[in-house]
Amino acid sequence: MNRSLFVFIAILLIGGWSAAPARAQLRPSVEVSGLLGLPQGEFGDRVGAGGGLQVYAGLQDARSPVAFGVNLGVLIYGIERRREPFSTTIPDVMVDVETTNNIFLGHLVLRLQPPGQRTALSPYVHGLFGFKYLFTETRIESDRFDEEIAASTNFDDAALSYGLGGGVRIRLYHGPLGEGEDGPARPGRVDLNVGLDYLFGAEAEYLKKGSIRREGGGVSFDVERSATALLLPSLGVTLTF
Repeated sequence: MNRSLFVFIAILLIGGWSAAPARAQLRPSVEVSGLLGLPQGEFGDRVGAGGGLQVYAGLQDARSPVAFGVNLGVLIYGIERRREPFSTTIPDVMVDVETTNNIFLGHLVLRLQPPGQRTALSPYVHGLFGFKYLFTETRIESDRFDEEIAASTNFDDAALSYGLGGGVRIRLYHGPLGEGEDGPARPGRVDLNVGLDYLFGAEAEYLKKGSIRREGGGVSFDVERSATALLLPSLGVTLTF
C-alpha cells in the first residue's frame, strides 16, 4: 500500500508540473500553522504526541487549480529538564539542562484547490514528498538570564517521508493588503486554515524521553527503531497576495 501511494504522489507531482499554464499569473501564499503530531503504529507505541509549528509557502496560477509549494515544520515530542552543577570543579554554580526530542519535517507539496479568491470556503487536497529528520539535542542555559551556554546533538537520523492531506481555508478578510508605493495595493486574502495530513515514513533510529542514561560519569543511549508514520492536525492563518 505504501509503495502504491508513493507512485501515486509521484504521478501527481509530475502531472501537476506539466499541467501548469504556459503564461502563469502566479499568486504567492504563505501559511503559518500550529501543529499537533500524533505518532502512528509502532512509532506511536514508542513515543507520545508532540507539538510544533509549520510554514507552507506556495505559488498558484490565478486560472488553475494546481498549486506548488514547500512545507517546513518542527515537532517536539519529548522534553526533559534538570538542574546540575556547572562542572565537578565548580559545584556551587548551578545551570539548567534541557534535552528535547525533535522532528524536522521538509516536504514538497502539490496542492489542488479552487482558483481565485472570491469563495468564502476554499477546500484543498495535496500530496507531500520529502523527509523527516529526527534528532535529540541537549542545551545548557544560564540560571539567571536563560542564555544558552552550550548545546550538543546527542543522536540523529533521517527517513523518507510521503503522504496525503487536505483541509479548508475559511475567509477572514479579502481586500488590499497594505499600501502600494505606486498606486493601490494588490488585493489579497487572509484565511483561517484547518488541515489534516497523514505522513508515512521509512524506518529510522531515534531517542525518546528517558532514552539517555547517565552512569558513572558516562552516557549511554537506549536507541529505538521503527517506521515513522505521523498524523498531523493543524490550525493556522494563510496570507494570499
